[in-house]
Amino acid sequence: MSEEAIKQVHELVDAVYRTESRQVLATLIRLLGDFDAAEEALHDAFTIAVEQWSRDGVPANPRAWLVSTGRFKAIDGMRRRARFDASLTELAKQLGSTTSDVEEQGDESVEDDRLRLIFTCCHPALPLEAQVSMTLREVCGLTTEEIARAFLTASSTLAQRIVRAKAKIRDARIPYVVPSETELPDRLDAVLRVVYLVFNEGYSASSGGSLTRHDLSGEAIRLGRLLIELLPEPEAMGLLALMLLQDSRRAARTSPTGDLILLDDQDRSLWNQDQIAEGLLLVERALSSRRIGPYTLQAAIATVHAQASSPAGWQCVTVPWLVLRSLMPSLPAAIW
Repeated sequence: MSEEAIKQVHELVDAVYRTESRQVLATLIRLLGDFDAAEEALHDAFTIAVEQWSRDGVPANPRAWLVSTGRFKAIDGMRRRARFDASLTELAKQLGSTTSDVEEQGDESVEDDRLRLIFTCCHPALPLEAQVSMTLREVCGLTTEEIARAFLTASSTLAQRIVRAKAKIRDARIPYVVPSETELPDRLDAVLRVVYLVFNEGYSASSGGSLTRHDLSGEAIRLGRLLIELLPEPEAMGLLALMLLQDSRRAARTSPTGDLILLDDQDRSLWNQDQIAEGLLLVERALSSRRIGPYTLQAAIATVHAQASSPAGWQCVTVPWLVLRSLMPSLPAAIW
């Protein structure tokens, strides 16, 4: 294979990693039952892909190939280590005999794995800061250094937080499952709270020299999109709508010198109309369900702000704002 062809394969592997690695990881966690083993298997699979795809060509289903390769690599590693730890012998046998061929699994199974990963990372048994760190690391794929830098935390501290969270999941035998229908409302609230916290930290930074952190608000919006793609619940739609509507004002919220510009004084021509249009549609869908929660109500108020031509048009939000404050007394005023 020519150098140009090899370069193209490397670029393809990089592209597949960007688009598929989180899905592959989610499935490997289900198959192997361990975060660390799954992450090691993920990196092994991509390392092998660089060499083997250059020689044999790209497989028809790269995601399935990566999952299968990672799983077999992990099983082989367990068999080698079984000489020193007899318990791994039985585990390797179980993994080899009970996991089905990934190529037979459709997209629905993969989507279930992604949902499992989100709910596991946001499990209420974990401290809230651990839920945020795990979600950004495992679901979004941010590095430990990126998360630590975003929250102005030492990388070593952040790394230990993630290590403790993984140990808690393992030792407490937290199930890697989508919650049952009866558990779903409470568990979904926990997931939405994590996404909301990430967005708020990006929208109005609690520390550091910058008033906003667009990388964090962007990750929260990406999480919101993923969530309604996997689980189109009204409150998930309401939260995504709220984030889009608030983020639409990003360019108008700060002056060239970095000072905050209040809503009444913002240049509305700078507001992102595409985000506003998408947010309005999501609010309409959420409201039509007649299952209206605090995120949907906030988003409904934000639509009035987004569509009013002047501050005088915002007076009609007084009553729903009072209702919202009664539902969420701790709501940060800075979000408006």
